[in-house]
Amino acid sequence: MSQIQTESRKALHELFSLLQEVDERWAGPEWNLQSEADVAGAHRALLHLLEGGLVGFFEGDPRAPRFRRIVTPTRKFTGDNADAIYYDAPISPDLEYAIRGRMDGAAYVSFTVECDNADGRMASRTSGVLNDTQFDVDAEGRFEIRLGGVPAARNWLPLEADATRITTRHYYENEVSAAADPTRHAALEILPLVPAPPPATPDDASVARGIRRVACFLRSRTLDQPPMADNPEQPPFVSRVPNQFPKPVKPGDFGLAAFDAAYAMAPYVLGPDDALVMRGHWPTCRCANVSLWNRHMQTYDFANRQVSRNRSQTTLEPDGSFRIVLAHRDPGCSNWIDTETRPFGLVFWRFMLPEGELETPQAEVVPFQEIAGR
Repeated sequence: MSQIQTESRKALHELFSLLQEVDERWAGPEWNLQSEADVAGAHRALLHLLEGGLVGFFEGDPRAPRFRRIVTPTRKFTGDNADAIYYDAPISPDLEYAIRGRMDGAAYVSFTVECDNADGRMASRTSGVLNDTQFDVDAEGRFEIRLGGVPAARNWLPLEADATRITTRHYYENEVSAAADPTRHAALEILPLVPAPPPATPDDASVARGIRRVACFLRSRTLDQPPMADNPEQPPFVSRVPNQFPKPVKPGDFGLAAFDAAYAMAPYVLGPDDALVMRGHWPTCRCANVSLWNRHMQTYDFANRQVSRNRSQTTLEPDGSFRIVLAHRDPGCSNWIDTETRPFGLVFWRFMLPEGELETPQAEVVPFQEIAGR
């Protein structure tokens, strides 16, 4: 019996072909992957991205949006964070929305409008941000903001003509990773101010569109992204030099970034008997942390290991500075960050709502025994 030919079947086969191409190219030497471990890491990242595309883009209608959690302890991509919980939802510049939620004990909460990503691709830019200094919070930590429509001095974000998605950030400075804490719950909801009819019943065309959004999500984060070492257009907060950080800067309207944060990132490279000692001072800011990512911008296992540090998790020196140690095994000192024995990775610093001049973290590779002997 011959198969029934549909647009959704065609789109599904396109997705199969894309997965095969990603396996053959992105998970191989063309993207500087040389070992079995490299390939396994790429396949893990690919499956996390596939889940992210299915959760975030297969279904979704800006006329009836729902917030969905972007990343979790087992779904990691695009630079997730042990101390943050992120949600997003599709929106349309033709509509006006109300968003309700709560602070949930977070040190910082914000909403950013992402542009040109309705089809699943990476956002072209961030068109606006509203943080918790710009909206009212009641005694129980609850808030309500509005998107689009008539401008207001507070509790409001405009929607430009290319606005397609709203992203939320709840950042915490807890002793335990907030992203792995099942008790954290921001209770977010988004509602069009003018109710729309129920979405149409799914059909061949809508299912095909959903599959193609998932495929676009995957392609934009794999084959459309050059290997880090080959990308000539790194943002100014990214260093190519191992173990040497650039000055933290705000990212401007860089896609998926927050206007009101400052970032600094560099690769680390450590031998089996090395440690990286990072020194500096936490700035005056709402919250701050340093995290480890693999080459695919996935955090290490923050649910089971100490692979990042926020200010609450950092013991300071007598002069108020920090001394944080990256090492492959426990050196027996405070402020250890576990590399999971990975010789290469990325170190990412975040400073939310920073004030004044930002100090550049300094790093030095030292013998592990030198640290363990102190």
